[in-house]
Amino acid sequence: MNIHRLIPKQFSVIGIGLALVFLTFSTHAQQYTAPALTEKGSWSVVIVPDTQGYTKFKRNQPLLGLITSWIEDNREKLNIGMVLCTGDLVEQNYITELTKENGDQLSTSQWEAVSNAFGKLDGKVPYILCTGNHDYGTGSSENRYSQFNSYFPLDKNALNKKILVEMAANGQGVKTLENACYEFKPAFGKPMLIFSLEFAPRKTIVDWARSVSARAQFKNHLGLILTHSYIRSTVKDNEHIVKEDYPPGFTDVTLGRQLWDSLVRPSSNIGMVICGHVIDQPTHAGHVGFRTDENGAGKVVNQMLFNAQNEGGNWRGNGGDGWIRILEFLPDQKTVKVRTFSPLFAISPSTRHLAWRTASYDQYEFYIE
Repeated sequence: MNIHRLIPKQFSVIGIGLALVFLTFSTHAQQYTAPALTEKGSWSVVIVPDTQGYTKFKRNQPLLGLITSWIEDNREKLNIGMVLCTGDLVEQNYITELTKENGDQLSTSQWEAVSNAFGKLDGKVPYILCTGNHDYGTGSSENRYSQFNSYFPLDKNALNKKILVEMAANGQGVKTLENACYEFKPAFGKPMLIFSLEFAPRKTIVDWARSVSARAQFKNHLGLILTHSYIRSTVKDNEHIVKEDYPPGFTDVTLGRQLWDSLVRPSSNIGMVICGHVIDQPTHAGHVGFRTDENGAGKVVNQMLFNAQNEGGNWRGNGGDGWIRILEFLPDQKTVKVRTFSPLFAISPSTRHLAWRTASYDQYEFYIE
C-alpha cells in the first residue's frame, strides 16, 4: 500500500513546512555560543545600561533581577572583576502618586527593585552605579535631591567599601556614593582609579575628581570615569554633549564637552569614560557610541556610550531586551574586547540565536595605554 496516497496533499505540505521550521530552529540553536573569555587569564567588566525601563513597570522588574542573577552565575566563568551601571536607575526619583502613563510603580517600588536586583551581587562582586537625571528631583532633575543613598549606602556591598578611596558631598552636603572614587587592582596590568560622578556634575565635584586623579600615588593608574550623560550616539557622530534642557532648579552643571575640557583631557591618567542616557533614534545605533581622543598628555582616551532602554518595545516595552556589555581585558594588558549580549534572549533555546549583537558598533576592540 502507498501510504502517501492516503495522506492529503495539504498535510504533506504542512509536514514539509514543519520540517523546515525545525531545521531553522536547530541551525539557530547550533549557532549560539555562551559567553566565555577568549583568552586564558583575561578578566572582564560588565556594563548594565540605564535600568529605568525595568524598574518603572512591575512586570519588568524581574527582568533586571534576571540580568544580575546571570552576572552572579557567570562571575567566575568570565572572571568578572566589577559591574558598572550607567545611571537612570529609576524613572521617577520621588513620586507619591502614579503618573498617567509613564510606569505603574511608585518611586519606593522602583528604588527597592533596583536595590534588590543589585543586592544579588552583594559580597560577590563590586558594582559601581552612577546617578542619572531621573534619579533626581521628583520626576526628572527638578533639583539635586536623590534617594540614591537610602538604597545604596556605603555599607550595602562590603566589596565596594573595600575598594573605596573616598566620597564627595552630594547636593545636600552629605558624602555618599553619588560621587565616589575607587581603586581596583586587577590580576594583571595597571591598577584602576574609578570615579562615579553624579549626573551633570557640579563644578566642585569636577574639581574634586581632578585633584584626586592628580595625586602622586595614582600617577600610573588607569583612570575611568563613569557618568550618566557624556557623548551622543553613533548616528550623531559620537559628539560630546554640549547642551541639555532641565528645570530651572537644576543648576551648576558640567556637560559632556565641558567634562572633557575640565577633567578628562587635563588628567594624564584618565583613559576611559563610560556613559548612558542617550536615545538619538529608536534603533540600537541610536543608543550606542564610541570615540577616542588624545588627552593633554597625548594618551588615547576611549569613550563609550551604552544604553538600551528604548528597545524591547520602546518606552512602554520590556525595559531594554536584557542587553548588557561585556568588556574583556586581555593578558597583553592593552587590548579590550567589547561584546553585547542579552541574558534575556539567552535563557531560552528558542531565542538564543538573538542573544548576541554583532554590528561594528556592538562588537569591537579598543586599546588602552
